[in-house]
Amino acid sequence: MALDDIEIRLATERDCAAIQGMLARLAADTGDGERFDCSIDDIREHGFGDGALFESLIASRGDENLGLALFFPLFSTTRGQPGVYLQDLWVSPVCRDVGLGSHLLRRVAGHAAAGWRAGYLELMVHGHNRAADRFYRRHGFVEYEHDRHLSIDGAAFDALGTGG
Repeated sequence: MALDDIEIRLATERDCAAIQGMLARLAADTGDGERFDCSIDDIREHGFGDGALFESLIASRGDENLGLALFFPLFSTTRGQPGVYLQDLWVSPVCRDVGLGSHLLRRVAGHAAAGWRAGYLELMVHGHNRAADRFYRRHGFVEYEHDRHLSIDGAAFDALGTGG
């Protein structure tokens, strides 16, 4: 398959089911299938309309969805500039050796630079996903030894938000 046969476009609300389906496939690919709990309604509520929290690019050929990039703006006080956070990047196994992932990365960076003057892109790689780690490092991504990704959720997050 050639990249010339693939269309990449900004997702619309009509794409909620497609986005959710590709995210489910990504979760299965990364071993997060058991934890994956994102519904079509979640995508619709948080990704579209006033106050949308993310944007998505969809790569397709005809009716076949071949790739997804889900991203959102962020701001670094250290850099003093806006950036873009790539939350999810999924490429269909049939397109993993044609450069579609690289093309999606470039499109996210270009969209964010034009849209909100982003000057950098951040993401997180699952520690066990060595292929993804190699892919991102080939594109110049580095790990800053003084930065660590931390997370809080569930009851601990609820307690934090309520002061308890």
